Amino acid sequence: MLIAGFPSDATDTNCYVVAPAAGEQCVVIDPGIGVTGQLDEVIAEHRLHPVAVLLTHGHFDHTFSVLPVCQARDVPAFIHPADRGQLADPWSGVGMRPGTPLFGSLTFAEPDDVRELSDASAVSIAGLDFGVRHAPGHSKGSVVFGLAGAADEPILFSGDVLFAGSIGRCDLPGGSMAEMERSLREVILPMDDATVVRPGHGPATSIARERGTNPYLLGL
Repeated sequence: MLIAGFPSDATDTNCYVVAPAAGEQCVVIDPGIGVTGQLDEVIAEHRLHPVAVLLTHGHFDHTFSVLPVCQARDVPAFIHPADRGQLADPWSGVGMRPGTPLFGSLTFAEPDDVRELSDASAVSIAGLDFGVRHAPGHSKGSVVFGLAGAADEPILFSGDVLFAGSIGRCDLPGGSMAEMERSLREVILPMDDATVVRPGHGPATSIARERGTNPYLLGL
């Protein structure tokens, strides 16, 4: 399996490109601010063919480039319905006045093809099977994507639900610490210790490491 991740320049939001192997179809996860150039380089380097964009939630630092990525390649974007409105109205997710410039952009719109995610479902695309779990707390529509990696090593794309040593903030519109704690307890803690966590910000970690050291998990 091929997983290439890189942070956006503006907000250090991790964008991931996932494929069964070089030269195959791929999925893009969370194309944030100013990532199109880096993304094109990764796609060209590994001779990949994007077929979809998966979004862990609707905050603009994770979705800023979803429209150009999808429209340039005529591919769908997948997002939970509770956060879908933020694709065209990113200000609502961060409590800003509509029309405020966001990193030089004033106009936002949905891609032509948006598909909604549901809890405990699967997205089978590009030869990969992503398990979807709804995990609100950081936002109403936050989800995590599970994937079986090489040698069946579990992989979790956790968005802003779980970081190395921390969790996503819960003080933005639609955020809730009570919902976050429920998501951590019911979605994250039952996962296999061997699961490799690839978060929305910061370095990779594992469920075992976070179970043993993350204060938010230890508190549960």
